[in-house]
Amino acid sequence: MDATTEKVHRPLDGVRILAVEQMAALPFATQLMARLGADVVKIEHPSIGESGRGSLPAISDPDGRSVGATFLRNNLNKRSVGIDLKQPEGVELVLRMACNFDVFGENFRAGTADRLGIGYDAIYTVHPAVVYLSVSGFGQDPASPYRDMGAYASVVEAMSGIYEFKRAPGRAPIANPVGALGDISSALFGTVGVLAALRQRDQTGVGQHIDVAMLDATVAMTDIVANFYSMGVEQEWGSGVGIVDTFAASDGYFVLQCVREHHFAILCAEIGHPELVDDQRLATRAGWQDHLEGLLRPTIERWSASRTTGEVVSVLSAAGLACGPSLTPAQVVSDPHLALRNMLIETTPGDAEAPVLVPGNPVKLSRVPQVDDNRVPWLGEHTEDVLAVELGLDSDELAKLRSRGVIGPA
Repeated sequence: MDATTEKVHRPLDGVRILAVEQMAALPFATQLMARLGADVVKIEHPSIGESGRGSLPAISDPDGRSVGATFLRNNLNKRSVGIDLKQPEGVELVLRMACNFDVFGENFRAGTADRLGIGYDAIYTVHPAVVYLSVSGFGQDPASPYRDMGAYASVVEAMSGIYEFKRAPGRAPIANPVGALGDISSALFGTVGVLAALRQRDQTGVGQHIDVAMLDATVAMTDIVANFYSMGVEQEWGSGVGIVDTFAASDGYFVLQCVREHHFAILCAEIGHPELVDDQRLATRAGWQDHLEGLLRPTIERWSASRTTGEVVSVLSAAGLACGPSLTPAQVVSDPHLALRNMLIETTPGDAEAPVLVPGNPVKLSRVPQVDDNRVPWLGEHTEDVLAVELGLDSDELAKLRSRGVIGPA
């Protein structure tokens, strides 16, 4: 059946998510589910908002308040409701609203949601069928020695062992080498957990608490650390796995992964030195690595120095080798593949002088047409509309809540 000839609904249409979230680990997850059709309402402090709004670089919203890059990347297609959870009336509003939602999410430090009065037990009491997602640095189990620690992506990435595993001799570990790996991995596992729990609830009618620890998620993503250690390898450098490195071309760098003997023979032939295959120093993968700097790199780069990265990649890829250009940010934003796949979305929020780019949705479904994203919400932008619809509050009741600081200004 041709999906273009019929009305196609997105897979999470009808799923409703209420989230008390900040920064990236949970907001990325709820944004992904929103792109798949879920209705996402986020609860923020009515005057300062969630902490992602305070990140840098930043733009200003129509009222002159800062809206940081972290917030801009993770909050498309959501509505913002400003409620002060330090006031009992604010907690009561959230508990009443939760009954109308399928999913409740929070990513405070473990135990904080309970202290605020919106932990799993509190939400379950008013809504037994709720699917409740907690994302925290180290999970909810009190037995964890790290449970009470706070965590950003860099903390759990370091604790996963990947910084030391990748550390080159004589250099300190590099923090956040690939952006928010600890955040995005946690978000993806949180999303999987929500979808699985919703599926089970469809079958049983029973919801449950999903507990995602950022450290657990990051260890799953950096799986080689413990796996290689158990097999006698403590660091990638000197591990004997082969060639996995970047090399210079005439206009930049390219990455090459050569970890099989037949690929090494192809590489030697393509760079004009087939005799290297018979060099006893290079008889093993460990030998390739041991002699990378003194022999192989100079040989490879003498060949690549007269070629652009595009030419190098074209030649080596055609020969069956795994390689690619190491792109600059400017090259990334003009990349034809990313344009074809609609992977860089232009948004025009606030006072931005030029469109702000954020990643698009990497999940492509053959029977689900892509839908344009809605911009991020301004702080508390939907407070009155949501409370009026969800709780039936009239203008007088809203005005009284506003006067007491329970909700933000109109």
